[in-house]
Amino acid sequence: MRKEIEAYVDGLGLDAYLVGGAVRDELLGLDSKDADFLVPGLDTDGLKAALAPHGRVEDLVVAGRLVGVRLQPSDKAVSRLARAGIEFAPPRAERSTGPGRHDFEIVADPSLSVEDDMRRRDFTVNAMARRLRTGELVDPVGGEADLRAGVLRTVSPRSFREDPLRIVRALRFVSQLGLEPDESTLRQMREEAPAVALVSGERIGGGLHADGMGELSKLLLGREPARALRLARDTGVLVELLPEFRPAIGFDQESRYHDLTVDEHTFAVVQAAADADDWLAVRLAALFHDLGKPETAWRGTDGRLHYYAKPGHSSRSHESVSASLAGEALRRLRYPNALRERVVKIVRNHMFKPGPADEQRARRFLARHGDALASDLLAHKRADLLGKGDPPPYDELEKLEAFRAVVERERSSPHRLADLAIGGDDLIELGFTPGPRIGHVLRDLLDAVVDNPELNTRDELLRRARRLR
Repeated sequence: MRKEIEAYVDGLGLDAYLVGGAVRDELLGLDSKDADFLVPGLDTDGLKAALAPHGRVEDLVVAGRLVGVRLQPSDKAVSRLARAGIEFAPPRAERSTGPGRHDFEIVADPSLSVEDDMRRRDFTVNAMARRLRTGELVDPVGGEADLRAGVLRTVSPRSFREDPLRIVRALRFVSQLGLEPDESTLRQMREEAPAVALVSGERIGGGLHADGMGELSKLLLGREPARALRLARDTGVLVELLPEFRPAIGFDQESRYHDLTVDEHTFAVVQAAADADDWLAVRLAALFHDLGKPETAWRGTDGRLHYYAKPGHSSRSHESVSASLAGEALRRLRYPNALRERVVKIVRNHMFKPGPADEQRARRFLARHGDALASDLLAHKRADLLGKGDPPPYDELEKLEAFRAVVERERSSPHRLADLAIGGDDLIELGFTPGPRIGHVLRDLLDAVVDNPELNTRDELLRRARRLR
């Protein structure tokens, strides 16, 4: 798909260069959804004029700055390939505006060379460009060598000052690409960590992305999220990004169920979810699921800490507090409502016990949570168990897998209101008045059917409904 877009852009008559992540991923042999283009010799107005005959041209604004333009091609075939449009930018440079370390601005300058533009990029591995016309690779700061060595290096000591979101992006590259920051980059991360708290939630979370794919999501969806999260903790970035983590760092659970501190357990659970290729909601739930423990901990007569609600000790369970923390954090980071609500439900219900692997218990589990949430809870429980230590509790994992197998078999059994042999209209025909009472009766009938699916016949349910009138 990107090659078709490149061919289209090359045919526009611009001396365009493919830049950034697309070039990096190409060198790594990875597919890339990125296709951003740099056009030397033109400023933003010049780009608008050059692109106007080819479709609708919009300003491209990032963090309140005009950085280029976006073309929505009038060519329908290309438009289908690039549904979000094609982004073009002129060369840009850093200009000092005063004596302070933050006294600078980024301005478009069409007279700059491609090499000059590359020197103001975030990381060397992103500071490469490929000229569409010739295929020439422009690499003025050694990005290809760093990429092959697995090194993540900032182009400039001011990289993170220019945009603190780049710190989170660095962590994302650790998770996604397995890169290792060099000492200078690590030092800059520690120095600039407090600035992460100033980055708008939309840029970190999902508010600017319909699919919730901000930098934090991309980090969690990488191959090594635990490694990135540990680095975030050790550089001071994690508590600026997610203040909810502060009490959890180094918190000894003092429990016979856990050998790890809350933060290390959390990282291990996130990694287990990544290893299982679980979707984003499960990984976000893994990130937040135990953060309520420091607030709810109380010491029992056995000398150990406990985290469930108990009068006189804690008014809320740790999963309830963790769910609240997750909801607040994801709202602050502007995650889509549906995703946030799913994560909160997983966290709130993650302490379920699989118990005996019998059909009735499995149907009740499905009826209580619904098919989709039930799958997420089972996936999260597996990751949670795997994150308890080394070795993990194999007996509990075996019980979980046995229960999961029964749940999968029982998905075809009646466990939803839609599965009942009668509906609301049938109850109205029996003389029930339309209103909430009908829902209550149907729920009572479903409870009976979940316990005994053989009751799910029209005659039997109508007979039972008459008794409930």
